[in-house]
Amino acid sequence: MNQFGFFKNPTQITYGFGATNQFRNIIDQQGYKNVLIITDRGIVQTGLIDQLTRQLEDINFAVFAETKPNPTVTNCNDAVCLLREIQADVVVAMGGGSSIDVAKAVCLMATNDGPIAGYEGIDTCSNDLLPLIAIPTTAGTASEVTTFTVITDEERQYKFTVGGIRLAPKWALVDPLVTKTLPAHITAATGLDALVHAIESYTSKMANPISKALAREAIRKISANLRQAVFDGDNLAARDNMLMGSLLAGLAFNNTRLGNCHALSHPVSAIYGVPHGVANSILIPHVMEFNSLAAPELFGDIAEDMGENLAGLTLMERAQAAVNAVKKLSKDINIPSDFTSYNVDESQLDRMAKDALLSGNVAVNPRKTTYADVIDLYKKTIGGVAVEAI
Repeated sequence: MNQFGFFKNPTQITYGFGATNQFRNIIDQQGYKNVLIITDRGIVQTGLIDQLTRQLEDINFAVFAETKPNPTVTNCNDAVCLLREIQADVVVAMGGGSSIDVAKAVCLMATNDGPIAGYEGIDTCSNDLLPLIAIPTTAGTASEVTTFTVITDEERQYKFTVGGIRLAPKWALVDPLVTKTLPAHITAATGLDALVHAIESYTSKMANPISKALAREAIRKISANLRQAVFDGDNLAARDNMLMGSLLAGLAFNNTRLGNCHALSHPVSAIYGVPHGVANSILIPHVMEFNSLAAPELFGDIAEDMGENLAGLTLMERAQAAVNAVKKLSKDINIPSDFTSYNVDESQLDRMAKDALLSGNVAVNPRKTTYADVIDLYKKTIGGVAVEAI
């Protein structure tokens, strides 16, 4: 029987070429007077922020552009100071998941007392957040529709998650045109991250018929278009399919959580500064092999969605075909095969494993996971031959 409790999507989504042009309409309809834009220096250099602010004639605004790739508590604190200085009544995030995550944290801190680290967990704040408009520039995190933000505590070298329905942006303007400026190596890493979202959502113990349909369509779109988006960034059809794939994966995992890959990636990023998408991309083949023993039929579906020839294969061979397809895709787009270039070594394995096991994603992973399993998975990613970056 197909039965599940609920499917949440609290964000109003506008999708399509030119969707960003709806920005001013939202500002006028809601009567906002003071706007804080949160982004990063790379996005500023593309000119996208200038295109956005041209819509803000007669509106008071400020731009916070200091977001780091793994956003920090300091980023959040500095952005909140600017928000209070201009008395912002709405926040706009334009960028990848890092900028949107900082914006979510800032919207929470604007209406709730205390440091952002004090809100680790799910549904930990009591007041509604300041409204947020999210404009993603990467086809990766889907933070524009999710109810989570992940922030790095620099002092503890620890990534923590704040979640809850209030964290979801009020509006998402999802425009394939703004992803054209994304460099090839970021297109590759964020695109693999989106594929990981879809894979982990589809195999999650919390998966339901709606999330599974979304995840499988995301897998099909991403696996069929990521190479083209990396090596021909002006291919608007590929950019469109990648962004839609990322969005669908986000809608799926927002309802299912993820799995071991994300649980293990956060400590690596917090301690060694590995970009989130790269960490997930390196870990996912090993996590898939580990999980395929518990749910081979699901991984066979993934192989089918990635276009593998499965004629005559056994169930376990079909599952392995999914692993091989992900490895081949990663190699084709020059994702490193391991953490060698980031100097990840065994000295931090115990700490990383203990941090990873704190993640709620482990609980919904399709295969029960022990401390020893996590150590073994990490060891598989250390050493070997790294692929040269683009």
